[in-house]
Amino acid sequence: MKLFQDNKSLYGVVVPVSALRSKKSLGVGEFLDLIPFADFCKKAGLKIIQLLPVNDSGTDKSPYSILSAVALHPLYLCLQIMPGAKKFEKEIKKMQAEENKKNRFDYEKILHEKVVLLHAMFNVEEESIIEDAKNGELAEWIQKNTWIKEYAVFRNLKRQNFNASWKTWTYMRSPTQTEIMNAWNDSELWHEHLFYAWIQMHLHKQLLEAALHCEKIGIVLKGDIPIMMNEDSVDVWANPELFRMDLRAGNPPDGDNPDGQNWGFPIYNWENLKETNYAWWKTRLILASHYYAAYRLDHILGFFRIWAIPEGECTGFLGWTIPYEEILSRELLELGFTKERIRWMSEPHVPTQAIEAVNNNDYLYTHGLLHKLMDRIGDEELWLFKPQIKTESDIYAENLPFAVQTELCKRFRDRIFITIGRDTKARPVFMPSWNYKNTTAWGSLSDTEKEELKKLFDKKQNIQDELWRKQANEILGQLCQSVEMQACAEDLGAIPACVPETLEKLGIYSLKVFRWERKWEEAQTPFIPLQNYIPMSVATTSVHDSSTLRGWWEEEASPSDILSFVKAIGFSDSECITLNFANQGADGLLPAEQVCPYSEEVAEKILQALCKVPSKLIIFPIQDWLALIRDKTGGVAASDERINIPGTVNSFNWSYRLPLFCEDLIRESSLIEKIKQLIQNC
Repeated sequence: MKLFQDNKSLYGVVVPVSALRSKKSLGVGEFLDLIPFADFCKKAGLKIIQLLPVNDSGTDKSPYSILSAVALHPLYLCLQIMPGAKKFEKEIKKMQAEENKKNRFDYEKILHEKVVLLHAMFNVEEESIIEDAKNGELAEWIQKNTWIKEYAVFRNLKRQNFNASWKTWTYMRSPTQTEIMNAWNDSELWHEHLFYAWIQMHLHKQLLEAALHCEKIGIVLKGDIPIMMNEDSVDVWANPELFRMDLRAGNPPDGDNPDGQNWGFPIYNWENLKETNYAWWKTRLILASHYYAAYRLDHILGFFRIWAIPEGECTGFLGWTIPYEEILSRELLELGFTKERIRWMSEPHVPTQAIEAVNNNDYLYTHGLLHKLMDRIGDEELWLFKPQIKTESDIYAENLPFAVQTELCKRFRDRIFITIGRDTKARPVFMPSWNYKNTTAWGSLSDTEKEELKKLFDKKQNIQDELWRKQANEILGQLCQSVEMQACAEDLGAIPACVPETLEKLGIYSLKVFRWERKWEEAQTPFIPLQNYIPMSVATTSVHDSSTLRGWWEEEASPSDILSFVKAIGFSDSECITLNFANQGADGLLPAEQVCPYSEEVAEKILQALCKVPSKLIIFPIQDWLALIRDKTGGVAASDERINIPGTVNSFNWSYRLPLFCEDLIRESSLIEKIKQLIQNC
């Protein structure tokens, strides 16, 4: 489906499939629930439905931690229309009655019960399914979707191993493609493998049915493609040559995450992927294009450069960017640094007293502990980590007192340079650590030495910028041309200058979150006026990892934030005073003494202003649209509308459900008229 029929902006809604609530589903949203939801969108004038990833994530309920790049999640399968379902009507109705009344869904429970029922249905229909797999629709589907063979073998092995990671398996831990195909063709395992193929075919059919309905009524489906793959995935297991198993992806340290982030996902081996003309990635996009006319590329920065962290590190602190321009030992020697000083800058030197201070000031005990993993420098009270201590995990493996472990890990990071390899003469090559200016070694340098190193770092960074630009142009250029879907980037946070330039060149839409579009380098960090937004962008009020707009307004923003925000989105002084956003001062507007409630009236005024943004795609989360009728949705607290709270692990995350059934949304005339008017007035 063509994204733009004319030159007008398109308005839409973001919703996880799992959040959809229908009277037919079993306590969690299903693909077919998109049909009544699309009918609601049609009536309201919304033209885009953006989803979160719908890939199989196994026992992990985060849709961004997937165990297959292409397989769909069994959670979203409608059981009532499956072959053999009639014999299990009682069980289905019981599950429906128990789960559909809950405000949030129980991922583990619902997934388990659905899979149990699917096994029962499969067993009832086994004879006809086997025949279908030999000569019928299932046989044809398997032939067109060869990825299913790896997936089915992997899924069955995980079941046999009680869902344990493949890295712990005693059998088929590192199989060849021939061994995987032999397992698929094993007649004794045919039944088990067909089960997974049967499920995936029906998932495809149901999502395709929903997608075709959307297309028929003029609604665009926009998908979400996670960039990284879980290590415990079929793709990493079956195609390890496409990944760097020695490195993990993450983010460098910042104000919110002083230790950086380590996501635990292996990074891509782009050299090997290039040799295949990026076939694996293109297959992902081609399969997604069966359902979507547009797609979101998660963490677009990762196509330019990835923050790579050695396997075994617990944080993201000691990572570096790939691709990179390394610093050679020769270059440091040419700047006048001796081998001893290079070691001082690249190997943490730990004074005895630093560890003794957290170890009850016990000198002898401290020495005994340090000898386990460090070498003393002569008679000095100074220590170097032993060569076998390569990561933070090696420190934790020594079972030292917690305070000592913590201090040693802190000291382990205390270095200007990270050794990332050796040159042809076996001399170390380096990358600067992210926080090199805060290290002990940096503080010991003269001003002249600091200036010389900064010049070297700047020179290397300029080279790296070009490497990043070149890599993204190569990879994204190939991927975007492989399908007709419109690519949209997740390019939030601090990004290099080459990113917006490359996105514009390749026709990839940028992401703009209103509350984060600020001039961060200026005093008071004013919000960027709406008229300054580029048309080639997706504008939104919130994302799945943030609070809703109401949550930000009521729980996070200060009165001065609110005033700056509403002025930037076009409110006049008189409107600010009338709506209690501000008070009149002697020299102009002053922030209100406290933030006014985010009422239905305020929500309508704010969304009316935001809808006038020049962005070509204006897509708000369903929670922010529902704020227009918040009095009718049961008084849900803003915090309960969140989808995910990053950095936390609990039953709350990823379990959000709509407060209304899709069937009732279609009859919610007040909401429909408000949304329709907001769009028509732009």
